Amino acid sequence: MKHKPRKPMVPRTAQETTRQAIVALLTEGPVSAKDISTAVHLPEKEVSSHLEHIRRSLHATGAVLAITPAECRACRFVFAKRDRMTPPGKCPVCRSEAIDDPLFSIRGVQEHEPD
Repeated sequence: MKHKPRKPMVPRTAQETTRQAIVALLTEGPVSAKDISTAVHLPEKEVSSHLEHIRRSLHATGAVLAITPAECRACRFVFAKRDRMTPPGKCPVCRSEAIDDPLFSIRGVQEHEPD
């Protein structure tokens, strides 16, 4: 799997919360939990709880947290039914630990133009 070139890291403003910074990243395109962790200076283990909260919050706006499921590099098994935000440890088919991380993005955000 190829990653898109990284943009230079821009420090967030004092008024921007961690979740607002994560939402801004998610609207730019698919990112992994590692990418989010690096961009917002947050331990990777904490990213999943923020993503879960963002998923619930987006429901009110009509947007959806889209998840591209993790995939085993050895046998290409796709973890399509997995609901957890954390990456799987092993493939249930071949037991390999070489797994591409799930990717997250926000889909369905609509801009409203003033009339």
